[in-house]
Order: sequence, then structure tokens, then C-alpha cells
Amino acid sequence: MLVVDDVPLIRAVVRSTLEQVGLTDVHEAADGGAALAMMNQRRYGLVIADWNMLPMTGYELLRRERDDPQLREMPFVIMTTKEQAHCFIAARRAGVNACLVKPFMPAALRETIQQVWSVHQTPAVPVHEAVNVLL
Repeated sequence: MLVVDDVPLIRAVVRSTLEQVGLTDVHEAADGGAALAMMNQRRYGLVIADWNMLPMTGYELLRRERDDPQLREMPFVIMTTKEQAHCFIAARRAGVNACLVKPFMPAALRETIQQVWSVHQTPAVPVHEAVNVLL
């Protein structure tokens, strides 16, 4: 799993939330460019990225991922604040698997991951294992 946010505290909160639901193999990137480089070296079962980052936004990262035949199948969740939730329309058009409004409770993150994995099974974490871990 790859968590991408330019705010270290947010990455730590998302990591902690993922650990609360049983997911411990979590990597972090500070922006879309760093995340893209990591994604080109390793396949992740899920990318969770913030919309608003510099120099490469989560939306730009999503578009680059979806345009790359080697990466486009990687599940992608984009997150942003309630005030910027209108951006989710563009993210859905670009092929995002799910959208998440920050701040969120662990249960909301768990449900989002379950929904993404139930539709988009990853080789690293089969759906039945992911659901068992997250319950």
C-alpha cells in the first residue's frame, strides 16, 4: 500500500488508521512525483493519495497512472477535504476507484478499501484475505 500526502502528519494518521484495520505493509511518498517513481519500481495493492499536493497533485498522479499500461490496473483512492470534494467529479472521470473525505474515521477507510478490493482484486492481497483482515 502506498500513502501519498505532502503533510507528514496526514501520512502518519493514514498509516495509523491502516494499521488499525490490519494493514501494515505501508509505504509513504511526500508528493505525486515521488509516488510515481516508487510505483515504477514496485507494484502496490492500493494507492491512497491526497488531491492537493505540490509539485505533482494526486489528480496528476492518478492521470499519469491511468495513462501508463504498466500501472493503470493499480487501485487508486483519492482523498481531500470536504471543501474540495467537488474535485471528486474530475477524479471519477479520470478513473479513480474511490474517493474519501478527510478527516475520516477508521471505519470509513476500511469500508472504502473493502469496496475497492471487492471490485479490483490485487495479486498481493486476494479479496478474501483483505476482507478477513479488515473485519
